[in-house]
Amino acid sequence: MDLSKVKMVVTDMDGTLLNSKHEVSSKFFKLFEELKKRDIKFVAASGRQYNSIVDKLDSIKEDIIVVAENGAFVKKQDQELLATPLDQTTIKNTMGLLRNVEGIHPVLCGKNNAYINGNSDDFVSKLREYYSEFSILNDIASFDGEVLKIAIYHFESSEKYIYPLVNHLESELKVKVSGENWLDISHMNANKGYALQHIQEKYGISRQETMVFGDYNNDLEMLAMADFSFAMANAHPNVIKAANYRADSNDNNGVEKILELMLSKT
Repeated sequence: MDLSKVKMVVTDMDGTLLNSKHEVSSKFFKLFEELKKRDIKFVAASGRQYNSIVDKLDSIKEDIIVVAENGAFVKKQDQELLATPLDQTTIKNTMGLLRNVEGIHPVLCGKNNAYINGNSDDFVSKLREYYSEFSILNDIASFDGEVLKIAIYHFESSEKYIYPLVNHLESELKVKVSGENWLDISHMNANKGYALQHIQEKYGISRQETMVFGDYNNDLEMLAMADFSFAMANAHPNVIKAANYRADSNDNNGVEKILELMLSKT
Protein backbone atom coordinates (compact mmCIF):
# COMPACT_ATOMS: atom_id res chain seq x y z
CA MET A 1 0.00 0.00 0.00
CA ASP A 2 1.98 2.97 -1.33
CA LEU A 3 0.27 5.90 0.39
CA SER A 4 2.79 8.35 -1.04
CA LYS A 5 0.71 8.37 -4.25
CA VAL A 6 -2.35 9.99 -2.62
CA LYS A 7 -3.31 13.43 -3.97
CA MET A 8 -6.87 13.61 -2.65
CA VAL A 9 -8.56 12.47 0.57
CA VAL A 10 -12.33 12.05 0.64
CA THR A 11 -14.28 11.25 3.80
CA ASP A 12 -17.86 10.75 4.80
CA MET A 13 -18.97 12.69 7.88
CA ASP A 14 -21.38 10.84 10.21
CA GLY A 15 -19.99 7.54 11.42
CA THR A 16 -16.66 8.28 9.75
CA LEU A 17 -14.96 11.64 10.40
CA LEU A 18 -17.46 12.59 13.12
CA ASN A 19 -17.48 10.66 16.38
CA SER A 20 -20.68 9.41 18.03
CA LYS A 21 -21.21 12.89 19.50
CA HIS A 22 -21.13 14.34 15.98
CA GLU A 23 -17.80 16.07 16.66
CA VAL A 24 -14.65 16.51 14.55
CA SER A 25 -11.48 15.89 16.55
CA SER A 26 -8.88 18.60 17.09
CA LYS A 27 -6.33 16.08 15.81
CA PHE A 28 -8.00 16.08 12.40
CA PHE A 29 -7.64 19.85 12.01
CA LYS A 30 -3.92 19.58 12.75
CA LEU A 31 -3.59 16.80 10.19
CA PHE A 32 -5.52 18.85 7.66
CA GLU A 33 -2.85 21.58 7.84
CA GLU A 34 -0.28 18.94 6.90
CA LEU A 35 -2.44 17.81 3.97
CA LYS A 36 -2.67 21.42 2.83
CA LYS A 37 1.10 21.88 3.00
CA ARG A 38 1.54 18.87 0.73
CA ASP A 39 -1.15 20.12 -1.69
CA ILE A 40 -3.34 17.08 -0.99
CA LYS A 41 -6.94 18.03 -1.66
CA PHE A 42 -9.60 17.29 0.95
CA VAL A 43 -13.24 16.49 0.19
CA ALA A 44 -16.00 16.21 2.79
CA ALA A 45 -18.74 14.00 1.31
CA SER A 46 -21.98 13.58 3.24
CA GLY A 47 -25.69 13.06 3.08
CA ARG A 48 -25.88 16.19 5.20
CA GLN A 49 -26.96 19.61 4.00
CA TYR A 50 -24.16 21.83 2.66
CA ASN A 51 -24.59 24.37 5.48
CA SER A 52 -24.40 21.63 8.10
CA ILE A 53 -21.14 20.26 6.67
CA VAL A 54 -19.40 23.63 6.59
CA ASP A 55 -20.62 24.35 10.13
CA LYS A 56 -18.71 21.26 11.29
CA LEU A 57 -15.63 22.28 9.29
CA ASP A 58 -15.92 26.04 9.62
CA SER A 59 -12.25 26.81 10.23
CA ILE A 60 -11.17 25.06 6.99
CA LYS A 61 -14.24 25.64 4.81
CA GLU A 62 -12.37 27.94 2.40
CA ASP A 63 -9.81 25.22 1.64
CA ILE A 64 -12.00 22.17 1.04
CA ILE A 65 -14.44 20.75 -1.49
CA VAL A 66 -17.88 19.87 -0.12
CA VAL A 67 -20.06 17.09 -1.52
CA ALA A 68 -23.48 17.53 0.08
CA GLU A 69 -26.82 15.73 -0.11
CA ASN A 70 -25.15 12.42 -1.04
CA GLY A 71 -23.56 13.91 -4.14
CA ALA A 72 -26.44 15.97 -5.47
CA PHE A 73 -24.60 19.23 -4.67
CA VAL A 74 -20.87 19.96 -4.91
CA LYS A 75 -19.29 23.27 -3.99
CA LYS A 76 -15.84 24.79 -3.40
CA GLN A 77 -15.98 28.14 -1.62
CA ASP A 78 -18.61 30.11 -3.60
CA GLN A 79 -18.20 28.06 -6.76
CA GLU A 80 -20.91 25.50 -7.53
CA LEU A 81 -19.27 22.52 -9.22
CA LEU A 82 -22.28 20.23 -9.62
CA ALA A 83 -26.01 20.16 -8.92
CA THR A 84 -28.30 17.24 -9.80
CA PRO A 85 -31.90 17.99 -8.75
CA LEU A 86 -34.99 15.81 -8.95
CA ASP A 87 -37.73 16.65 -11.44
CA GLN A 88 -41.06 17.87 -10.09
CA THR A 89 -43.04 14.82 -11.28
CA THR A 90 -40.73 12.49 -9.36
CA ILE A 91 -41.00 14.65 -6.24
CA LYS A 92 -44.79 14.71 -6.30
CA ASN A 93 -45.11 10.99 -7.04
CA THR A 94 -42.69 10.07 -4.25
CA MET A 95 -44.33 12.37 -1.73
CA GLY A 96 -47.71 10.88 -2.66
CA LEU A 97 -46.32 7.43 -1.92
CA LEU A 98 -45.20 8.56 1.54
CA ARG A 99 -48.15 10.76 2.44
CA ASN A 100 -50.10 8.46 4.77
CA VAL A 101 -47.29 6.33 6.18
CA GLU A 102 -47.04 6.58 9.95
CA GLY A 103 -43.73 6.94 11.77
CA ILE A 104 -41.71 8.46 8.94
CA HIS A 105 -40.52 12.05 8.56
CA PRO A 106 -39.71 13.27 5.03
CA VAL A 107 -37.40 16.21 4.31
CA LEU A 108 -37.19 18.05 0.99
CA CYS A 109 -33.58 19.14 0.59
CA GLY A 110 -32.62 22.22 -1.41
CA LYS A 111 -29.19 23.75 -1.94
CA ASN A 112 -29.33 26.10 1.03
CA ASN A 113 -32.48 25.12 2.87
CA ALA A 114 -34.63 22.10 3.74
CA TYR A 115 -38.39 21.82 4.16
CA ILE A 116 -40.37 19.70 6.60
CA ASN A 117 -43.82 19.31 8.07
CA GLY A 118 -44.00 20.55 11.65
CA ASN A 119 -46.01 17.66 13.06
CA SER A 120 -43.33 16.27 15.40
CA ASP A 121 -41.36 18.31 17.92
CA ASP A 122 -39.10 15.31 18.55
CA PHE A 123 -38.18 15.13 14.87
CA VAL A 124 -37.59 18.88 14.61
CA SER A 125 -35.20 18.59 17.54
CA LYS A 126 -33.37 15.66 15.91
CA LEU A 127 -33.21 17.45 12.55
CA ARG A 128 -31.21 20.35 13.99
CA GLU A 129 -28.13 18.13 14.20
CA TYR A 130 -28.14 17.46 10.45
CA TYR A 131 -29.75 20.58 8.97
CA SER A 132 -28.68 24.01 10.17
CA GLU A 133 -31.13 25.69 7.78
CA PHE A 134 -34.71 24.45 7.42
CA SER A 135 -38.26 25.74 7.16
CA ILE A 136 -41.47 24.25 8.53
CA LEU A 137 -44.34 24.23 6.04
CA ASN A 138 -48.01 23.41 6.45
CA ASP A 139 -47.69 20.72 3.75
CA ILE A 140 -44.33 20.03 2.12
CA ALA A 141 -46.07 18.00 -0.59
CA SER A 142 -47.21 21.32 -2.07
CA PHE A 143 -43.65 22.71 -2.25
CA ASP A 144 -42.66 23.38 -5.88
CA GLY A 145 -39.09 24.68 -5.54
CA GLU A 146 -35.84 22.94 -6.49
CA VAL A 147 -35.21 19.71 -4.57
CA LEU A 148 -31.89 17.85 -4.65
CA LYS A 149 -32.94 14.95 -2.45
CA ILE A 150 -35.82 13.56 -0.43
CA ALA A 151 -34.48 12.40 2.94
CA ILE A 152 -36.70 10.26 5.15
CA TYR A 153 -36.18 9.64 8.87
CA HIS A 154 -37.45 6.85 11.11
CA PHE A 155 -36.66 6.85 14.82
CA GLU A 156 -36.02 3.08 14.93
CA SER A 157 -34.67 1.82 11.59
CA SER A 158 -34.67 3.21 8.06
CA GLU A 159 -33.62 -0.14 6.60
CA LYS A 160 -36.48 -2.00 8.27
CA TYR A 161 -39.33 0.48 8.09
CA ILE A 162 -38.66 2.78 5.12
CA TYR A 163 -36.65 0.81 2.56
CA PRO A 164 -39.37 -1.84 1.89
CA LEU A 165 -41.80 0.98 1.00
CA VAL A 166 -39.58 2.52 -1.66
CA ASN A 167 -37.17 -0.14 -2.94
CA HIS A 168 -39.31 -0.59 -6.06
CA LEU A 169 -38.13 2.90 -7.12
CA GLU A 170 -34.53 1.73 -7.52
CA SER A 171 -34.83 1.13 -11.26
CA GLU A 172 -35.33 4.87 -11.83
CA LEU A 173 -33.93 6.61 -8.74
CA LYS A 174 -31.04 6.34 -6.33
CA VAL A 175 -32.52 4.88 -3.14
CA LYS A 176 -29.97 4.70 -0.33
CA VAL A 177 -30.12 3.64 3.30
CA SER A 178 -27.67 6.32 4.40
CA GLY A 179 -27.69 5.69 8.14
CA GLU A 180 -29.43 3.78 10.87
CA ASN A 181 -32.34 6.22 10.79
CA TRP A 182 -32.08 7.85 7.35
CA LEU A 183 -32.99 6.85 3.81
CA ASP A 184 -32.36 9.13 0.82
CA ILE A 185 -34.05 9.29 -2.56
CA SER A 186 -32.37 11.24 -5.35
CA HIS A 187 -31.61 11.39 -9.07
CA MET A 188 -29.77 8.33 -10.35
CA ASN A 189 -26.63 10.45 -10.88
CA ALA A 190 -26.91 12.15 -7.48
CA ASN A 191 -24.54 9.90 -5.59
CA LYS A 192 -21.13 10.36 -4.00
CA GLY A 193 -19.40 8.27 -6.66
CA TYR A 194 -20.68 10.37 -9.55
CA ALA A 195 -19.73 13.53 -7.65
CA LEU A 196 -16.26 12.21 -6.88
CA GLN A 197 -15.68 11.25 -10.51
CA HIS A 198 -16.62 14.81 -11.50
CA ILE A 199 -14.07 16.18 -8.99
CA GLN A 200 -11.35 13.76 -10.10
CA GLU A 201 -11.80 14.80 -13.72
CA LYS A 202 -11.82 18.50 -12.87
CA TYR A 203 -8.55 18.34 -10.94
CA GLY A 204 -6.84 15.60 -12.96
CA ILE A 205 -6.61 13.16 -10.06
CA SER A 206 -6.94 9.43 -10.74
CA ARG A 207 -8.56 6.73 -8.64
CA GLN A 208 -5.02 5.43 -7.98
CA GLU A 209 -4.31 8.79 -6.28
CA THR A 210 -7.55 8.94 -4.26
CA MET A 211 -8.18 7.86 -0.66
CA VAL A 212 -11.79 7.42 0.52
CA PHE A 213 -13.31 6.66 3.93
CA GLY A 214 -16.91 5.53 4.48
CA ASP A 215 -19.24 3.62 6.77
CA TYR A 216 -22.68 3.26 5.16
CA ASN A 217 -24.40 2.25 1.93
CA ASN A 218 -24.45 5.78 0.56
CA ASP A 219 -20.64 5.59 0.48
CA LEU A 220 -20.43 2.54 -1.79
CA GLU A 221 -20.19 4.39 -5.11
CA MET A 222 -17.39 6.67 -3.93
CA LEU A 223 -15.45 3.78 -2.39
CA ALA A 224 -15.47 2.23 -5.86
CA MET A 225 -13.79 5.37 -7.24
CA ALA A 226 -10.62 4.98 -5.14
CA ASP A 227 -7.88 2.36 -4.92
CA PHE A 228 -7.29 3.44 -1.31
CA SER A 229 -10.83 2.74 -0.08
CA PHE A 230 -11.26 2.33 3.67
CA ALA A 231 -14.25 0.95 5.61
CA MET A 232 -14.54 2.08 9.19
CA ALA A 233 -14.57 -0.63 11.87
CA ASN A 234 -18.16 0.46 12.65
CA ALA A 235 -19.21 0.24 8.98
CA HIS A 236 -22.23 -1.53 7.49
CA PRO A 237 -21.34 -5.07 6.30
CA ASN A 238 -21.85 -3.99 2.67
CA VAL A 239 -19.19 -1.31 3.07
CA ILE A 240 -16.71 -3.64 4.77
CA LYS A 241 -17.14 -6.07 1.88
CA ALA A 242 -16.67 -3.36 -0.78
CA ALA A 243 -13.66 -1.52 0.64
CA ASN A 244 -10.08 -2.53 -0.08
CA TYR A 245 -8.82 -1.67 3.41
CA ARG A 246 -10.01 -1.21 7.00
CA ALA A 247 -9.73 1.71 9.40
CA ASP A 248 -10.41 1.88 13.12
CA SER A 249 -13.84 3.12 14.25
CA ASN A 250 -14.99 6.73 14.12
CA ASP A 251 -14.80 6.88 17.94
CA ASN A 252 -11.19 5.68 17.85
CA ASN A 253 -9.95 8.27 15.33
CA GLY A 254 -9.91 5.79 12.45
CA VAL A 255 -9.56 8.44 9.75
CA GLU A 256 -6.87 10.31 11.67
CA LYS A 257 -4.78 7.16 12.19
CA ILE A 258 -4.68 6.44 8.47
CA LEU A 259 -3.90 10.08 7.65
CA GLU A 260 -1.02 10.02 10.13
CA LEU A 261 0.31 6.89 8.45
CA MET A 262 -0.05 8.45 5.01
CA LEU A 263 1.67 11.68 6.03
CA SER A 264 4.58 9.72 7.45
CA LYS A 265 5.12 8.29 3.96
CA THR A 266 5.03 11.58 2.06
